[in-house]
Amino acid sequence: MSELVTGDAVVLGLRPAKLPSRALAVAIDLAVVGAAFVLVSIGLAVATATLDDAALAAVSVASFLLILVGGPIAVETLSHGRSLGKLACGLRVVRDDGGPIRFRHALVRGAVGVVEILLTLGVVACIASLVSARGRRLGDVFAGTLVVRERVPASRAAAVPPPPPWLVGRFAGLDLSGVPDSLWLAVRQYLTRMHQLDAQVGGAMAERLAGELAGRTGVPAPEGVPAGAYLAAVVNERQARDARRMFVAAQESARERGARESGALGSTVRPGGSGEPGGVAPGWAPVVSGPVAEGVGAGASGRSAGAEGPGRGAGVTDDRTPPPAATGFAPPA
Repeated sequence: MSELVTGDAVVLGLRPAKLPSRALAVAIDLAVVGAAFVLVSIGLAVATATLDDAALAAVSVASFLLILVGGPIAVETLSHGRSLGKLACGLRVVRDDGGPIRFRHALVRGAVGVVEILLTLGVVACIASLVSARGRRLGDVFAGTLVVRERVPASRAAAVPPPPPWLVGRFAGLDLSGVPDSLWLAVRQYLTRMHQLDAQVGGAMAERLAGELAGRTGVPAPEGVPAGAYLAAVVNERQARDARRMFVAAQESARERGARESGALGSTVRPGGSGEPGGVAPGWAPVVSGPVAEGVGAGASGRSAGAEGPGRGAGVTDDRTPPPAATGFAPPA
């Protein structure tokens, strides 16, 4: 099974799906769509019981086109090539160049799929997939699409080789905001596959990618630096910036979480308040009874009377003086 190759002769990490996984995905999709079609048909039969035969035939054809044909087209368009069955099997429909599909691709696939899947029970689709080198059915051939596997084993993922030590940190001031993701992808795929390419082809490709990268950054590549080493150093600088950005974001998130936790703790326990051991609750006063209470009350009354200003008599009680505590003694009746 061949891999996807771009116009730059760079092998992409996506691999065409095989027939068993595609057949399982189609079976899941057909089961879901068939169940929806049966439910809608039953509802329409109940709702249109009073119509004549011509109206019933028109309703049946419309429901067939909308559910069995329009449903998969809408799902593939909105999900960019991932229906329920393909999502369960780890598959996805992409263009021949590896990009996401659009409505016209899904429309052609759905229209041809009515003939090669629904009307022929999938026989034509299986034969076309077995004959094709990349497992494409007729709908994929006419639409210019391909079903690929999204879940690739981690052992097959190649890492980008590190740059030479004397180039590490040399491009720290380079502006990388103008480099598109497609160029980053092409550079990464070249670096991970450069040892598998012919020396002359790989050198020409590295020169062209280095020229495009220098044009996007606005700074020419240094003289005397090989194109492959320059690409590896710039990619390493971008990865280092991403790592620093993620580290700073994690620190800020931890700091905000700590501030929220400390704020919640400070709102429930205040120094000197009732929530802290040893604190005194507002409005609390010790209860004193017996002779001591009478002495304290007399002393407090004397202090209140002595502290009275002009115009206030000794019989006037200060509102701030707490009433004497109850002693439990009741006078005889």
